[in-house]
Amino acid sequence: MTDKMVDLFVIGGGINGAGVARDAAGRGLSVVLCEKDDLAQGTSSRSGKLVHGGLRYLEYYEFRLVREALIEREVLMNAAPHIIWPMRFVLPHSPDDRPAWLVRLGLFLYDHLGGRKKLPGTRTLNLRRDPEGAPIMDQYTRGFEYSDCWVDDARLVVLNAVDAAERGATVLTRTACTSARREDGAWTVTTKNAMTGEERSFRAKCIVNAAGPWVSQVINNVAGSNSTRNVRLVKGSHIIVPKFWEGQQAYLVQNHDKRVIFINPYEGDKALIGTTDIQYEGRAEEVTADESEIDYLIKAVNRYFKEKLRREDVVRSFSGVRPLFDDGQGNPSAVTRDYVFDIDDQNGVPMLNIFGGKITTFRELAERGLHKIADYFPQMKGDWTEHAPLPGGDMPDADYEVFREKMKADYPWMPRALRKHYGRLYGTRIAQIAGDATALDGLGQHFGGNLYEAEVAYLVQNEWAQTAEDILWRRTKHRLHMTEAEQAAFTEWFEANVDKAA
Repeated sequence: MTDKMVDLFVIGGGINGAGVARDAAGRGLSVVLCEKDDLAQGTSSRSGKLVHGGLRYLEYYEFRLVREALIEREVLMNAAPHIIWPMRFVLPHSPDDRPAWLVRLGLFLYDHLGGRKKLPGTRTLNLRRDPEGAPIMDQYTRGFEYSDCWVDDARLVVLNAVDAAERGATVLTRTACTSARREDGAWTVTTKNAMTGEERSFRAKCIVNAAGPWVSQVINNVAGSNSTRNVRLVKGSHIIVPKFWEGQQAYLVQNHDKRVIFINPYEGDKALIGTTDIQYEGRAEEVTADESEIDYLIKAVNRYFKEKLRREDVVRSFSGVRPLFDDGQGNPSAVTRDYVFDIDDQNGVPMLNIFGGKITTFRELAERGLHKIADYFPQMKGDWTEHAPLPGGDMPDADYEVFREKMKADYPWMPRALRKHYGRLYGTRIAQIAGDATALDGLGQHFGGNLYEAEVAYLVQNEWAQTAEDILWRRTKHRLHMTEAEQAAFTEWFEANVDKAA
């Protein structure tokens, strides 16, 4: 049986696919999005968790890309103040690497290229006097501090998908697109659900290929087409360790090979450190952090900090494959982070292929991608996402601190840590989890940390969570705050009760 005709069939449930589906649905187009795994299971949950302009891209003269990313940084802060917030980055200066004048010039451009409004500007630090220098080794006496933003990357994807669905899109997770063929003036698309084995067939006027690392596989193997463009797979790995400094500031250090390493506070008591940049030839599904990469990151940190990291300090490591547009550069760090569109139009039946991109510019990418196919949809409405909040982000003046005070008044019975967890992940939608509860026992069974049954039910019913890992790692980071025994017990409970939660 073939489902009714839709305007767009989007392949890929990462940030670009979810962003395109949301934007298109809001323009009045009928949309189906399919993702072969879970939302954000690939690259989009394995980033450095930053919404940033990309300070180091200035070194490769990517001024337009940096400017656009800096502008988008402020747009996204307003759209999702619960999952995106300012962070100050301390850059200790090493005279052995980039000269101080070059760093100052780059930071000056960074402050002024994007019309910065909300974030404070750069300042120079005396690392022997200023408290931010306390954890830094004594030979580094000078530093700089600048602003960027933190983001919960996987939640950014999910919230785009939630908004798309609420605007009429159909979102199919763990559903692979197995074939796409042009027939009778439209696409016939076949999908297969990996959990149920169900096969479905759709008719679509246009396909958007936002498959990230798998974009070429969709072109060649699924659609039986071809493109002169390609992606270059570059692996980036991160490690998570216990936090080893005081304060909420992050650090950015320059390594001997000119790469920069971010050392960011993470989940309260931990630090996220990364990333590497390595050419990758394997299957994107099988990417892992090599011991050599873990050692590289530890050594980069130990070059600057008084407290030395050891291999046994690594709580967890993860790796992702960045699908960068192949611009012919030999050095993986020099490959552009910009995006490129390719329209494959045969007999008026188009497929829009997306190559490259980065989390910070996903909204603009989606908007420009829809401009590319606007001629096929004369009924399509205009741009709308620039000033539209994401689910849970509809706070007065996009001010999370004001919202936090309101939560205190509305949920005085809720422990501070739990209130912060709900506020940061769900924003104004906290009421959909807490419901009529007036005490902790109203949230149902407690599984450890801040995980209660009410949140599980919300994630299953509203955010396509189908496995324990979907909940413990991508929708939340409960895994980092629960014992192995608690995680195992929750997994057993979830597998037995998932149908009830739904």
